[in-house]
Amino acid sequence: MKKIRVLVVDDSAVVRQSLSSILESDPEIEVMDTAADPIIAVKKIMKEVPDVITLDIEMPRMDGLTFLRKIMSQHPIPVVIISSLTTEGTEVAMKALEYGASEIIGKPAMNAAKFINESKILICDAVKAASQVKLLRKKSYGPTSPGTEQGVTNDRQRKFMGVRPKYSADVILDKASASDRIGQTEKIIVLGASTGGTEAIRQFLQNLPDKMPGIAIVQHMPEGFTKSFANSLNNICELEVKEAENGDKLYQGRVLIAPGNYHMLLKRVGREYFVEVKEGPLVNRHRPSVDVLFRSASRYAGSNATGILLTGMGNDGAKGLLELKEVGAHTIAQDEASSVVYGMPKEAAKLGAVDKIMALSEIAPYMLKKK
Repeated sequence: MKKIRVLVVDDSAVVRQSLSSILESDPEIEVMDTAADPIIAVKKIMKEVPDVITLDIEMPRMDGLTFLRKIMSQHPIPVVIISSLTTEGTEVAMKALEYGASEIIGKPAMNAAKFINESKILICDAVKAASQVKLLRKKSYGPTSPGTEQGVTNDRQRKFMGVRPKYSADVILDKASASDRIGQTEKIIVLGASTGGTEAIRQFLQNLPDKMPGIAIVQHMPEGFTKSFANSLNNICELEVKEAENGDKLYQGRVLIAPGNYHMLLKRVGREYFVEVKEGPLVNRHRPSVDVLFRSASRYAGSNATGILLTGMGNDGAKGLLELKEVGAHTIAQDEASSVVYGMPKEAAKLGAVDKIMALSEIAPYMLKKK
């Protein structure tokens, strides 16, 4: 099998060495070369083009954002940002997503090398996801620029503390039984996405009016990013969009996005929906997990729910979408042609969990007719 060739760009020699060791420990990855700044990186890319670049933001001679913008406009290469400037979900981090970063990992300003060594699974998975991203050359880099995305849950390093990486939603919530099934109540939409999802979610929500049923979303993103992501969507959509807090009500015209590093479950009292935001083990190596949201929707919304699974690496959400279908909910998956990474929707289709497979541009108009 051909290995994924990576160019590591970071001004810290310690970080370059740590990253190289971590990446080389994965049999599917090889470090093609390293560079102390973007100027050196450009010279090396001219000799040999890597499959993926890992990139710091704050560097001498040329900052990482400028380098990212040039790369994505001239010779698109999947880029994983690994930088301390992304830790708090800053404007810089969101700019990196807009400019075309495939994945973003926030590292602490102190003990970065230690963090990298503890985050082996996170970093290797991010590189693998980025290697599957479909990129196009971009001429502009505003909030609507496609080809972005996005986060991998920061806690995959917990594998190194003895946590199994493949828990199912059973560890958070039991599967709904026949006795749990409910009658008619308010309609609800639950949606999951990973790599490529921030742009896909933006396109979907921007094409919906404020009279849509309540929408609950799990997007795999690191802690700190989801609030900035929700706020940016709230500024451009007719719908109210916010990062979910425990106990938030979900109602017509409102979108709640699961906060990074927390699972989000849909709950119901009478005809009113609300969300529970909680900690817990990683599910499918993610927190938040799409499977957890979908399972809770199958229990508390049943056939009143519509489940949508968008672009993303892996299989999180596939089993949950099947559970939704089994209780009579309508299920939709994004098609391969419009997906940045055709992983999660593909796995759901293989399970027979999908009622309709649609292009991203078709999903919002379809939901308008359906509501």
